[in-house]
Amino acid sequence: MIDFLPVAAHQDQTRAAYDGVVELYASLFADRLETQPFARNMIGTFAEFVRATGNPRAADVGCGPGHLTAMLDDLGLDALGLDLSPAMVDHARRAHPSLRFDEARMEALPVADGALGGVLAHYSMIHTPPGELPALLAEQARVLEPGGLLLASFFATDGPEPIRFDHKVTPAYSWPADRFAALLDRAGFVTFARLLHDPASERGFLDAHVLARRGRHTALRG
Repeated sequence: MIDFLPVAAHQDQTRAAYDGVVELYASLFADRLETQPFARNMIGTFAEFVRATGNPRAADVGCGPGHLTAMLDDLGLDALGLDLSPAMVDHARRAHPSLRFDEARMEALPVADGALGGVLAHYSMIHTPPGELPALLAEQARVLEPGGLLLASFFATDGPEPIRFDHKVTPAYSWPADRFAALLDRAGFVTFARLLHDPASERGFLDAHVLARRGRHTALRG
């Protein structure tokens, strides 16, 4: 049985952990996925589908130092970066002064209902305890217009249950891909593409990328 931290405690822990590694983290990911062809191409596909909706507005949720927000901008999207860590947001603003970055919690995004054509969640939900993940997915559905796109990337496990593990920054969770897809379905998404591939790390988890579309009749949270 996984011992979950209280909501405020785990979020405060995550914020403090990322505040403390900003420069190192930014330097590690400065190449914007040049060494990760699967992730890079999934983001390119995501951007293409978002452009096709006619609404290029997209949020990079959990944007960190802003490298992928800039990538979305290069791919023709009107990209906004959001992150829990104020130090990450400050770095992103300095590194990419022409783009907008704001501090935000993932369960309460500062975006109007149905305003976006796309949401990118690139390994940004991995620190969320499983019991709280449905609320985050519902919030992402809320800010997307009907037919809007979500690309969620995460660590996947072959087992039946999410696994808590010691991430290099702060504790994280890997997910069975089928269970993650089922949560997307319950949040009002229709999954239409899924890519799982061997990791380039010692953890042994698969890297997973799931592309989903917000259904036309998703009930938005009040």
